[in-house]
Amino acid sequence: QVHVVESGGGLVQPGGSLRLSCAASGSIAGISVMDWYRQAPGSQRELVATFTRGSFSKYADSVEGRFTISRDIAKTTVYLQMDNLKPEDTAVYYCHVRHSRPPSDYWGQGTQVTVSS
Repeated sequence: QVHVVESGGGLVQPGGSLRLSCAASGSIAGISVMDWYRQAPGSQRELVATFTRGSFSKYADSVEGRFTISRDIAKTTVYLQMDNLKPEDTAVYYCHVRHSRPPSDYWGQGTQVTVSS
C-alpha cells in the first residue's frame, strides 16, 4: 500500500549538514506516523526522529537540538535536516511508515550517512 524511498545520504565533514528525504507513495491518507531510524555497524536500529499527525515530533537525546524533522505541503515527503553532524551520527538511516488503515508498517531501503574528515 505504501512505498518508501530514502535519499540524501552521503559523506560529510564533522560539523556539516545533510538533509534526508523520505518519499512515500501509494495510500498516503492511511499514514499515521512517519519517522526516522538509524543503524550503525554493530548496533541495533534506533529511533532518531518521529513526526506524526498534529505536528507531534520527538527526537533521540543524541540528536536533540541538531536534527529537525519536517514534511512537505503535500505530506508525501518527510525530511530530516541534520546539522552539526558528528562522527557518531554515521549510520544507515531508514524511513519508517506506520499505516493505520489497514494497520501495517513499511520501511525504506536505507541511505548511508558517513561523517568523517
